[in-house]
Amino acid sequence: MTNTDTAAQLASATRTPSPRTYLMCRPEHFTVSYKINPWMEPTNPTDTKRALAQWQTLYDTYLELGHTVELVDPVDGLPDMVYSANGGFVIDNIAYGASFTYPERQAEGPAYMDWFRERGFDLRVPANTNEGEGDFLLVGNTILAGTGFRSESRSHSEVASVFGREVVTLSLVNPSFYHLDTALAVLDPLTGDENANIAYLPSAFDAKSLAILQDRYPDAIIVSEEDASILGLNSISDGFNVVIASRAIGFERQLRERGYNPIGVDLSELLLGGGGVKCCTLELRR
Repeated sequence: MTNTDTAAQLASATRTPSPRTYLMCRPEHFTVSYKINPWMEPTNPTDTKRALAQWQTLYDTYLELGHTVELVDPVDGLPDMVYSANGGFVIDNIAYGASFTYPERQAEGPAYMDWFRERGFDLRVPANTNEGEGDFLLVGNTILAGTGFRSESRSHSEVASVFGREVVTLSLVNPSFYHLDTALAVLDPLTGDENANIAYLPSAFDAKSLAILQDRYPDAIIVSEEDASILGLNSISDGFNVVIASRAIGFERQLRERGYNPIGVDLSELLLGGGGVKCCTLELRR
């Protein structure tokens, strides 16, 4: 047994999964009919049946891990509604709604807010443009907040007021990583484990933001451009099990070395719309 294997076993023994509740949306109307990010190309054919099958595997994976999954009804004419992470940001039963940048997605905001309202969440209607958990990630008691392409920086002070938590602004500079959750993964959102509580792609951030990440999370996993380019960082962790893109083999190895249990899922069809595992998953923190 190598030293790396021993270290992984010791780290694994300290990591404990915790049950989560997620909100998802079946991709019944998924297609790529417009272009609002570099991943989308309307001239390339999409296969809705294949997207549904891949999404179902992700859904089933969450259930097998002991998590609860709630569903919002898909709306005809909103092909990106499958990316439920963008539909809001939820902590302590407070749901901060989304207000989308592009006209093609703006009707998703009210659809998700209606769902929150009908299920008894304390809904806060946003005054500023933001795309939910795509750009807001909870790490311990801190909210990391992305800006640069979709969410306005003014939404950061708004979300700080709504949740009464520290909000740290991070500026994105690469249009292929237009949401924070495409460039940074939270691995221990409840514990804030200083050993490896996040993973990220350095080149996705400006110099100031990179310095913040390096200072706050010196032991973070640094993910390769290759793995990030297939949205390997767009992942979901329960503190032990980490659901990632199946092709992100380098990130998979890094996670195992830190004592996590990576689980690969193929969402290649939904990647055509610029989304992966995390994009399809909104955590409901009640």
